[in-house]
Amino acid sequence: MAWRCLKGQDDKRRGYAAMMGQQSAAPEQLFYAFSIESHVPDDHLLRRIDRVLDLSDLRGHLAPFYSHTGRPSIDPELMIRMLIVGYCFGIRSERRLCEEVPLNLAYRWFCRLGLERPVPEHSTFSKNRHGRFRDSGTFRWLFDEVLRRCMAAGLVKGEGFAVDASVVAADASGQRSVPGTTSVDWNDERLRTRAVREYLAALDESQPPPKSVSLTDPQARWTCAPGGPAFFAYSTNYLIDVEHGVIVDVEATPSNRTNEVESTKRMIERVEATFALKPERLIGDMAYGGAPMLAWLVDDKGIEPHVPVWDKTQRTDGTLSITDFVWNEQADEYRCPQGQPLRSRWRAFSKPRGRVTHAGAILYRSSHHACKDCPLKPRCCPNTPTRKIARSIHEEARDVARRINASDQYRQSRKQRKKAEMLFAHLKRILRLDRLRLRGLSGAFDEFTLAATAQNLRRLAKLAGQGPPTDHALPAPA
Repeated sequence: MAWRCLKGQDDKRRGYAAMMGQQSAAPEQLFYAFSIESHVPDDHLLRRIDRVLDLSDLRGHLAPFYSHTGRPSIDPELMIRMLIVGYCFGIRSERRLCEEVPLNLAYRWFCRLGLERPVPEHSTFSKNRHGRFRDSGTFRWLFDEVLRRCMAAGLVKGEGFAVDASVVAADASGQRSVPGTTSVDWNDERLRTRAVREYLAALDESQPPPKSVSLTDPQARWTCAPGGPAFFAYSTNYLIDVEHGVIVDVEATPSNRTNEVESTKRMIERVEATFALKPERLIGDMAYGGAPMLAWLVDDKGIEPHVPVWDKTQRTDGTLSITDFVWNEQADEYRCPQGQPLRSRWRAFSKPRGRVTHAGAILYRSSHHACKDCPLKPRCCPNTPTRKIARSIHEEARDVARRINASDQYRQSRKQRKKAEMLFAHLKRILRLDRLRLRGLSGAFDEFTLAATAQNLRRLAKLAGQGPPTDHALPAPA
C-alpha cells in the first residue's frame, strides 16, 4: 500500500494523470483455455464460405494421381483451402500465403489447422500446382463444384448469359522480347523454361507470326487494348448468368479478339454439355458482333444475340449507304433508289465461278448502262463506273441482331452486361489480380480459374442465406 502511494506521488511529480491506467506485469500463465472456434466471428467471410463449400469428393477426384506406396502426402484439401484463402483475400504468392496463414486465426480455422499444426512449405504448392493439380484438372473440378452449389442455391437462372473479356498483364517484360519475324533458337538451355516448352508444344506454324514475341512467356500477346503503352498480356474470358452475376465458365486466352470470340463458343458448348444450361439470349459488346459469330448463335445454337452488329456499311461522306437499297430475297438482288438492279451475276459462265470472297461476302454490282446516265450517280458512286455492295453470307443473322437491337429487351440487356464489367473491376481492385504471377497459358488458366472460383464463393456466401425465388432455382447436375 505504501509502495502504491509512493508511486502515485512519483507519477504526480512527472505530470501523469492520476487516473491513467497501467498494465500490470503479471506472470505468464502455464495453461490457457483457448479455442480457435470462439475467436472467429459468425459473420466472417471465411465462416460463411465454409458453410457452402463442399470438398468431400476432392480425394476421390485426385486418387488416381497419388501413389499407393511411399510416405503420406500433404492433405490436398488443406492446400486447396489455403489457395481459396489466398485468392479470396488477394494473397496470390504461395510464399506469402504460407507466412500469413499461421498468423491469422480465421485462416487457420478455415484450413482446419490447430495452433500447433505446421503449415506446408511454399514449394509444396508449386509441386502440386504444376503437377497433379494441373494434370488432373483440379481447379476446373473445383470451379464446377462451386457452380453446382450456386445452381442448387437458386443463383443461376439460365435464361440470359453475358460474355466479356478483360486484359491482364503477363509476367513478361517488353525489354526481353524480339520481333515476331525473328528466328529464335528455342533449344537454348537458357530459354527452355516450362512456359517455353508449353509454347512449343502448342505452336501452329500456319498462323501468321505476332508482332512481338516474349522470350519469357511466348504465349502472351503484345497488346495496347486498354489504351496507353503496349505490354504482354492474357485475356480472362467470363461467361456469366445475368440473374445474380454468377460466373458459369471462365477461359484464358492470349490477348487477341479472335481468340476471345472463339473462346465464347467453347464456353457455351462446355456449359451446355456439363450442366445442361443453354441460354435464350447472349449479351456482349461489339467485339462479339461479327457476322460468323452471329450466324453461329442464330443458326447453329438458336440463341438470341443481344450484341451490337459489327457494321461498316454506313457511309459518312454523304453518298448513299446500303440501307438506301432494297434487298429482294426471291430475285437475289438489290434495287437502288432509281429501281435499277444490283446483281452478283449478270451472265452465265460455262464454268461455274464462286461468288464468295475471302471476307465471306458476295459482291452485287449494278450495270454500266444503268449508272452511266443516272441522276443519282454523284451521290451513289461518284468515283467508280458502277455501284458495288458487299453482302455477307451471314446477313440474315445480322438482320436478326439488328431487329433485336431495336427492342426494349435489348436496352435491358445493355444494363445487365455491366455485371460482367463489375466482376472484372472486383477481380483487379479487390482480389488484386491485375498482373499474373504464373507464366504460360496453363498458368494464366490456373490463376483465372481460381479467381473466378473465389468470386463465385464470395457471391454464394453472401446470397445463399437470403433465399432467392424458388422458381429461378435449377437442380444441380448429378
